[in-house]
Amino acid sequence: MTMPADHETDAVRLRETMAKTLAKDGALADPAWLQAVEQVPRHRFVPGFYLPADERDGHGLTVWQPVTAELDYGRWLTAAYTDTTLITQFDGDEPNWKQPVARHGGAPTSSSTLPSLVLRMWADADLHEGHTVLEIGTGTGYSTALACERIGSADITSIEVDGRRLEQAASALYGCGYTPTLAVAEGSYGYWPEAPFDRIVAACSFRAVPPALLAQTRPGGKILLTLSGWLYGYARVLLTVAADGTAEGQLLPGTVSFMSARTHAAPAFGNPAHWAACLPENTRTSRHSPERITAATEEAFHLRFLAQSAVPDAQMVTVGERVHLADVVTGSAATLTPTDGGWRVREGGPVNLWERVERILDAYDAAGAPGPDTFTLHVYDGGQHLRHPQLPGLPLPRP
Repeated sequence: MTMPADHETDAVRLRETMAKTLAKDGALADPAWLQAVEQVPRHRFVPGFYLPADERDGHGLTVWQPVTAELDYGRWLTAAYTDTTLITQFDGDEPNWKQPVARHGGAPTSSSTLPSLVLRMWADADLHEGHTVLEIGTGTGYSTALACERIGSADITSIEVDGRRLEQAASALYGCGYTPTLAVAEGSYGYWPEAPFDRIVAACSFRAVPPALLAQTRPGGKILLTLSGWLYGYARVLLTVAADGTAEGQLLPGTVSFMSARTHAAPAFGNPAHWAACLPENTRTSRHSPERITAATEEAFHLRFLAQSAVPDAQMVTVGERVHLADVVTGSAATLTPTDGGWRVREGGPVNLWERVERILDAYDAAGAPGPDTFTLHVYDGGQHLRHPQLPGLPLPRP
């Protein structure tokens, strides 16, 4: 279809409405960020994206419907100015937006993050004029554009591991008059040519803090990133880097998740039944239900990250009613099977995976259920530890 002649007028109206909504919801406390949202045309950064259908397919998979201006102008423009994440790529496969097709299932690998979260990240990083900034994960370029609008393009560097994604983002950015430094690069290594930086902000998650980011941050500078892992537990941390190259900072409250940096993604572990078949027959009663770390609650979100820190190489999957844990690094495994009023555990290998998780849950309960902002992450030469006055130190995996 031909783009309506007044589509830019429609976009301005929707952009103003979105900005007012974000301000009302508390996502735009700073007037400068409000102005940035009102100025940056998000629709130019998302010529195509996917939205979930109302019903799953016959195999229980989510059906992702392509949305473009040509397919449905109203739906496309309205969604572009809705506070939601717009998926733009699955499994690293670049879509053909001229002839898009629906997808069934798949792992999102690129997106335009919901505007309220983008603004929250920039605000939490304490970004101000005069700061040199490295953004990890350009994606569509929308978040980059907001930062350029806020402090100017000259001080912004943004890197993206996917060259095709960066090419499209660059076209949109330059087309809107923004000229940040852009490069194809792997986020774990930062970007030495433009270092050092006053702020580093990652729009992807890492299993541990990459050492290169510490080395590329000026003393007193800050790194804002999301820590994640193979149990899909998440926590955000704002680190301040010291002159000796160490860093520390508190975990931030709230529930935020980002796609993993591709080199930090979980490996395939095979068929859970194969792991279970290798376990000893003897069982014991679990002290805790696995629902404590799988429920759709803020506490479970936090507990999953703490559990993951105790068993950083474990993965978890539920098949039927049975919960499986598998550790591809040590070869350890565990299964939890529901019984009347509880769960039975079988575990084997060098590491008793569920026993370690139970110990963390025991300590968490004994400490009075401390929230994320009571934990401090210490990063130093040779290690990274999450610390709390009443809980044992939890080592993160080595980067």
